[in-house]
Amino acid sequence: MVAAMACYTFNDALIKFMGGDMSMSQLFVLRGLPTILFVGILTYRAGAMTPQLNRSDWMLISLRSLSELLAAYLFVSALRQMEIANVTAVLQVLPLTVALAAALFFQEPLGWRRFVAIGIGFLGMVLIVRPGPEGFNPATFNALAAVVFITIRDLTARRLSAEVPSLFVALHAAVCVTVLASGVLLIQGSWQPVAAGDGLLILGMAVFIGGGYLFSTMVMRVGDIGFVAPFRYTGLVWALLIGLLVFGDWPDALTLLGAAIVVGTGLFTLFREARANRSQAKAART
Repeated sequence: MVAAMACYTFNDALIKFMGGDMSMSQLFVLRGLPTILFVGILTYRAGAMTPQLNRSDWMLISLRSLSELLAAYLFVSALRQMEIANVTAVLQVLPLTVALAAALFFQEPLGWRRFVAIGIGFLGMVLIVRPGPEGFNPATFNALAAVVFITIRDLTARRLSAEVPSLFVALHAAVCVTVLASGVLLIQGSWQPVAAGDGLLILGMAVFIGGGYLFSTMVMRVGDIGFVAPFRYTGLVWALLIGLLVFGDWPDALTLLGAAIVVGTGLFTLFREARANRSQAKAART
């Protein structure tokens, strides 16, 4: 999980390092092609290229892929205008939004302790985004909207049948993002020549995205989710280090305080969820 979060954060750093010279559609197409090749080979070798899926699973996978595309556009748009640590800090609220949305829409149990923790975590997010005339970056709206679509993406993944291969889901998302981005690129007609340096950056993005897919799939197949999920927060550590060492950025005290509150309440929420799952499993055995 630590390796997966490092790969995703390094990919974000390369996107930010490239800047805004290239349209996001072109960026997603150029990054998507080698990613599809890499994930496709893994999927083929795992024998998961042609799974037998029911209609419900196909609908959920399609909704997940569409959410992936919208989240990617919104996140990259925010990343190009915000410090990498700040936009990553906003994403740390995801365990809270997923837990709250699962309770609201799927009637998953949510005790009062986790409900209070979620409320405190959202207050921490307010410290990060600071919706006022001072310290507020309008691009934060894009980061918050990305959180909404990533939440939808994760909720749909939780509703998939156990027989659906994770690699096939990842491949479907990569193909859909690339194909839809190609359509937007054709409509815009904004293809830009690719310099050698940008080509190397895009290749690096594809390697890191592929590595993120691979490592996250590996850990979900062999690791105890309740144990490995908290290690998602190492992405914030990577973002802080990259922001300082590469871009010379460091969040202010309020942002760091807000991030600490969000991470702390997220860890508590994950702990309570894992404890509840163990209790349910024990009750089922008896």
